[in-house]
Amino acid sequence: MNQDRGRNRPLPLVIIHGCMLLSALLVSTSFTVGKAITPFMDPVMLTLVRFMLATLLFGPYVGRKFGLPYPGAAALTRYGLISGALVGFFWLMFLSLRTTSPLHTGVIFTTVPGISGLYSWFLLRERLGGYRIAALVLAMVGALWVIFEGDMERLLRMELNHGDLLFFAGCLLMALYMPLVKLLHRGEPMAVMTFWILATGSLWLLLFACTTWPVAPSIPIPVKVWLGIAYLALFTTIVTFFISQWATLHLGPTRVMAYSYLYPPLIILIEWGLGHDFPPWKTMLGVLIILPAMIIVQQGRRERLQTGIIRS
Repeated sequence: MNQDRGRNRPLPLVIIHGCMLLSALLVSTSFTVGKAITPFMDPVMLTLVRFMLATLLFGPYVGRKFGLPYPGAAALTRYGLISGALVGFFWLMFLSLRTTSPLHTGVIFTTVPGISGLYSWFLLRERLGGYRIAALVLAMVGALWVIFEGDMERLLRMELNHGDLLFFAGCLLMALYMPLVKLLHRGEPMAVMTFWILATGSLWLLLFACTTWPVAPSIPIPVKVWLGIAYLALFTTIVTFFISQWATLHLGPTRVMAYSYLYPPLIILIEWGLGHDFPPWKTMLGVLIILPAMIIVQQGRRERLQTGIIRS
């Protein structure tokens, strides 16, 4: 009896938030790893290998637990629409990292939760809430501050790096991911849906890659590139998926997504750990502008739960 009570006891929040910090750290490393390997492989091929490897690693688990029967044309169309947004994001991410920095991509990514809220308002008629709007404003201001290094003249002239523009276009696609999942989910286990999103994403990329193979240069791929792709597929795709899905059951999707506001400072620490210098103080100020957005989202979500406006 005591064992049953212990088994049903809810986990302490510190453990759940600790796991989300680990997930945020893993995702933050993906920008640095992506920067290191993009010069050696075409972005389409890089994204294809990552998706195919993640599909192959995830497939046995889903097959054993849920089975993998053919889902039907209608379901594959739903999964294909979702994976199209995901594929576009990762392709643009790898492409942009050829001409921009991991920190720039990290700060631009902080706009995704707010933009996703705008999409949800339009597609799902979800209420935005003042805390989401405040977080989006802070993220946008902080991102612009970092990109233009606090230089108002550059901001007014809109001197944007080509890679920054590409990645922001990718973020517009990534922000569609969660609203599309909610819109097109039909009650199947989330792991099954994720597997077919990865599988249809691999198909999209395979079709896309067919147009690049004839002109792809035959340059040997260094071992570190394959190790980097394996790391991205296993740790920053599958492991972070499990953590985020599990944490969503306890914290809710909004508070889980708020952890993306930690990416910029984590990227700075990762880059510093690899021997790179800290950014200038003007850049750091932009990162500090973004950080309160996480507190606003966490607190706003908690207050709405307590007043009964929404349910987990």
